[in-house]
Amino acid sequence: SAIPEIKSTHSLVAKHVTKEKWDKLSGIVTKTSGFTLAKAIACAVEFDNQHCGIYAGDFDSYRDFADVFDPIIQEYHGISADAKHTSDMDFSKITGNVNPDAPVHSTRIRVGRSIDGFGLSPGITKEQRLGVEKLFSSACKKFPADLAGDYYPLTGMDEKVRQQLVDDHFLFMSGDPNLKVAGMERDWPEGRGIFHNKEKTFLVWVNEEDQLRIISMEKGGDVLGVFKRLANGIKAVGDSVKAESGKEFCLDEKYGYVHSCPTNLGTGMRASVHIDLPGWTKDGVDKLKARCEELALQPRGTRGESGGQTGHTYDISNKHRLGYSEVQLVQTMSDG
Repeated sequence: SAIPEIKSTHSLVAKHVTKEKWDKLSGIVTKTSGFTLAKAIACAVEFDNQHCGIYAGDFDSYRDFADVFDPIIQEYHGISADAKHTSDMDFSKITGNVNPDAPVHSTRIRVGRSIDGFGLSPGITKEQRLGVEKLFSSACKKFPADLAGDYYPLTGMDEKVRQQLVDDHFLFMSGDPNLKVAGMERDWPEGRGIFHNKEKTFLVWVNEEDQLRIISMEKGGDVLGVFKRLANGIKAVGDSVKAESGKEFCLDEKYGYVHSCPTNLGTGMRASVHIDLPGWTKDGVDKLKARCEELALQPRGTRGESGGQTGHTYDISNKHRLGYSEVQLVQTMSDG
């Protein structure tokens, strides 16, 4: 078929999906979830504002469409073609912590994980999605005491529970145009849900942009404590899933932990603090962006990725995901 018109002309997709590559790959259908290159680049074709513009529908996509994914990943993450990714969750290696006097409201670190044998959100079949949910909802009953809690499926959710999750800012919503076009909201809300422990410091989102998004968070600036809980939490989820199904997380020696969005490959980790920076607000966001760039950090408004800026409170996080270990990234964010 003819190569589609790519509206995001400045995207990595526009640069790397050439006619030759399209002709070679457009007929391939992946084994795990029947994904195609056309589905992978749907956002870059549909919208004109994509920077990256491509998603994987299963682990196979990264291999089957490697001629497109590899150069995009290398360019985005600034890695060489033969780079290997190393994971390191050893929290004893973190030195220091965020200055206790710093005006930090809260600290949050998240990673994504995918269970082998199931598609990723853009391509996952209905059966596979329900399979991930079923596997997680029984695995989470085996968590150790400090991580123990309840799984709340979105389907048939009690209104009181829903309101509480909204008030806690835990609930993820449908309606994001990117996720929609990428195929991540098919059969909504079936197979999706949220787990949290009793203290509300450990959360897992099930079948949102990634099969599992594992989150550790609390008020204040104890980055080390939050990372420690995350490390224990990832291990608990991994061990419980393996005990339940014999399946492991998808881990690629080159690209680390597999995520649906290539920008999250590697650690898939975003460590962030919400911090008041009134001085920087005066100087303007461009200066803050430049300073963060020097520190390998990324500022956002406190309303999430696409949200605006509210007052003086910024969300400051690590910029890199791949080619750095988890310990290095948390250290970067803490030092900065």
